[in-house]
Amino acid sequence: MFRQAVTWKTILDQPAGWYKTAEAQKIAQNVLLYQHVNGGWEKNLDMLKPPKTPPKETTIDNGATTTQIEFLARVGTPEFQAAALKAIDYLLGAQYPNGGWPQFWPLKKGYYTHITFNDDAMTRALTVLRDVAQNKPVYTFVDAGRRQKCAAAVTKGIACILKCQVVIKGKKTAWCAQHDEVTFAPAKARAYELPSLSGSESVHILRFLMGDKPTPQLTEAIEGGVAWLKVNQLTGIRIEKKNGDAFVVPDPAAPPLWARFYDLETGKPFFCGRDGIKKNSMAEIEKERRTGYSWYTNRGNQLLKDDYPAWKNHVKPKPS
Repeated sequence: MFRQAVTWKTILDQPAGWYKTAEAQKIAQNVLLYQHVNGGWEKNLDMLKPPKTPPKETTIDNGATTTQIEFLARVGTPEFQAAALKAIDYLLGAQYPNGGWPQFWPLKKGYYTHITFNDDAMTRALTVLRDVAQNKPVYTFVDAGRRQKCAAAVTKGIACILKCQVVIKGKKTAWCAQHDEVTFAPAKARAYELPSLSGSESVHILRFLMGDKPTPQLTEAIEGGVAWLKVNQLTGIRIEKKNGDAFVVPDPAAPPLWARFYDLETGKPFFCGRDGIKKNSMAEIEKERRTGYSWYTNRGNQLLKDDYPAWKNHVKPKPS
């Protein structure tokens, strides 16, 4: 495998042998210094460098905690395995009784308490726990008791995902980036992140669900989500960045895109600046938000082209 430059963003993209090197162990020592006493980590920190301040709040947002668990497990010495176990316990402790995860734990006031699919936070946590439960090679150091707890957490997490899937006119559709932790309804986060159907987070949710043992309920959820993606793909446009700005331009040859947000009532894409007012086009919001947020995504292409057909073939009943 071709080795990428080692940065914290590419820490999980290195060849398997690299994780046994002195360089990886040195970075892992830094990761331990960043670990909070509760087992979790902060987000948006470059852990290739030693910390300058003690760890504060802990989260699963932006890959925090889940990335560290997988990295430490790959490095794999007893010291780092022990830290990974502590972090797995953090994930288990952060899960709501209803199966969801908040963005921060211990809880932080505000929208952070919502069940958080945003930036794939909850599905990343579930993926780690499922890998542990299935005794994947990198997690063979995890004891049977923890594996059982992880399996139970995944079962609860999937049940929560299914409860959150938005049903419109009797049809299962997609998910919001965050859902109310009590009612499971789509919920607001930041001023420009209104209750909606997500063309981005829904893709990773579907991919996660496709990795589990199919049941009639799970199959119905996946088929509903995939059907929604097919209907709501946007063709003939691409995003062009020029002179520090971002524009939507016509391009008949461009692959499909999806909007980040779709209106729950009209089903149409919408865009929102810091004023919290829905707009019909990206051009109508302020430049700072046009360039500082991902309003379109192409994530659905691989799911529809590769993942869904492979899953469909796997679950298709074999001829007798």
